[in-house]
Amino acid sequence: MKIVLASDHAGVALKKEVSELLVSMGHEVNDLGPFSSDAVDLSDYVYPAALEVAKKKADRGIFIDGVGYGSALIANRVLGIDAVVCQDPFCAKLARQHTDSNVLCLGGKIIGSAIALDIVNVWMTTDFLAQEKYIRRVNKVKEISKKHLRSLDEI
Repeated sequence: MKIVLASDHAGVALKKEVSELLVSMGHEVNDLGPFSSDAVDLSDYVYPAALEVAKKKADRGIFIDGVGYGSALIANRVLGIDAVVCQDPFCAKLARQHTDSNVLCLGGKIIGSAIALDIVNVWMTTDFLAQEKYIRRVNKVKEISKKHLRSLDEI
């Protein structure tokens, strides 16, 4: 899979470890930055990365900031993005199985690299449960997004 990465200054170190894991798993990684711990604005990196996923230039995205919520807040403003914040592997498994999430957001200040790498591994290797109830629920959320978010063709 093609995976796009983005972070802010709080996520740079963990993003590097995540990138190495993804490459070792055989994925193609596109890191949109930043590449130093100098202070930056999260939206300058997460928004372009979310667009990569929405435009299908990347299969999934992994975004890392201090807590993860800022990345999810930004990414979920883009139609076609279903970003989740996960702080443990069980959450990551359900986020893929039940919601078919395409963006994972992590908090570089609140979880250590060992658990973060476990979360990424589980999220990357778990498939959506394409059962009728989950398909129905995912489609309802997509309909809400279509009502309130603009398509990329309108931007």
